[in-house]
Amino acid sequence: MLKIGSVNLDLPFMQASLSGYSDRPMRVLARRFGAPMTFTGVFLDKNAVHLKAAKKLLFAPEGEELPVAGQILGANPATMAAAAAAFEQLGYAFIDLNFACPAPKVLRRGRGGSLLQKPETAIEIFRRVRDKVRCPVTMKLRTGFDSSDASREDFWQLCTLAAEEGVDALFVHGRTVKQKYRGKANWQTVAEVKRRFPDTTVIGSGDLLDAQTAADQITSAAIDGVIIARGAIGNPWIFSELKALLTGEPKPPQPSITEQGEVMLDHFEMIAQTREMIKAVRYFRKFAVNYCRRHPQRKKAQTALMKARNSTEVVTAIKQFYNLA
Repeated sequence: MLKIGSVNLDLPFMQASLSGYSDRPMRVLARRFGAPMTFTGVFLDKNAVHLKAAKKLLFAPEGEELPVAGQILGANPATMAAAAAAFEQLGYAFIDLNFACPAPKVLRRGRGGSLLQKPETAIEIFRRVRDKVRCPVTMKLRTGFDSSDASREDFWQLCTLAAEEGVDALFVHGRTVKQKYRGKANWQTVAEVKRRFPDTTVIGSGDLLDAQTAADQITSAAIDGVIIARGAIGNPWIFSELKALLTGEPKPPQPSITEQGEVMLDHFEMIAQTREMIKAVRYFRKFAVNYCRRHPQRKKAQTALMKARNSTEVVTAIKQFYNLA
């Protein structure tokens, strides 16, 4: 069980928020393969405030993708609170405040990971959001803005304040903001957060590219759960594999070539329902690269999919390389 405020999940993992990836098709596939919950991509607060625009861009969660958590990004407490209220109205299960994003354009505007340097501002955002909504409120953090002593002090101050305020969960990525995605994630610090704040739900992330690593980190770091990010791109099987490892079930067999192709077709068709043809083809390429990693002729399959220029060519390439009639 994984408890996040009033939200109770039967497994201690979920699909992370992935900007540019975790839209409805990816969320649906994650749920089908055993993820008990997924996230939207991160959404800017000033856009989320406008319910009509948010409904159009986010596609209010529904059907088999439920439950879904919403993640918002911003620096103004009042705007973040209004955005959180809009997300709650759209039906998201809880609100995650992004104080971790390392994108330069985000940092230049004082959002995301830059707020790790301003613990008091971050906690004021949390307070205003919590007062505005009834659903759980969580925080996404990195282990500091950089590796300096001052940055580490800011990180621990924010963790302390969040724990004292009763944050429903801390999602901690084991890298600093300055590291972006370079080097290895520091799971020792993730584990230390849980040791210091045993009554706070702590969920870790970073370098969880396969199910075994994710299962091992839950145990070795003694944390409450994990979120799977890059490891889930073009690989929804990671969730069924992780579920088996954590519940003591036999490990599922590797998906056959045919099963891989069927999932890819399903994924592409869902994307094509929400995007214009050429945009759908280009967007699917990001997933196809990872899907092809399981193929015995990876380079040939990937090249064919990268060369596809329309939906017919995408479907033809999948059927050709994945033994589908």
